[in-house]
Amino acid sequence: MNKFAITVSTVALLAFSPAFAQSMGEKTGVNSALDISPTTADFVKEAATSDMLEIAAAKIVQDKGNAEERKFAAQMITDHTKTSTDIKGMVSSGEVKADIPAKLDDSSKKKLGKLRDTKPDDFAAEYDPMQVSAHKDAVSLFERYSKSGDNPKLKDWAGKTLPTLQHHLEMAQAMNKNRK
Repeated sequence: MNKFAITVSTVALLAFSPAFAQSMGEKTGVNSALDISPTTADFVKEAATSDMLEIAAAKIVQDKGNAEERKFAAQMITDHTKTSTDIKGMVSSGEVKADIPAKLDDSSKKKLGKLRDTKPDDFAAEYDPMQVSAHKDAVSLFERYSKSGDNPKLKDWAGKTLPTLQHHLEMAQAMNKNRK
């Protein structure tokens, strides 16, 4: 084996080792693929951003969505407002050391922009699969943190919140399947 091949192999091995993946953050998807628990900071950031996106998207649904989507969106506003309040409470009390993002990240803003720009006739084709994907990501995030997160209070909360997110995923999958 030549020197170049050894170097490439070593770099690849390091790049996909759990220690390196932990430092890559949640947005890359590597942590999820390797079933690595997010850091507390990443968990809080992703959960809070997801809550903000779900609530903002649900408000768009009220104007463009069908009856099933509006019902789903109302549930998203209720449940994600609660989880957002829970996380903010744990952070502000000092029980969880992390920063809560003040606004949506660029990726989330782009998704909302796409929803806003979608014509009502095409709305379900955009919103429904987006909800399936978003809730698959949320379930993965909460499952991984509830199994091996490093903050006991947040880990317990993630485990207690997980069934609600799994229910959201089931609802989103049914909504997407029923779409015409």
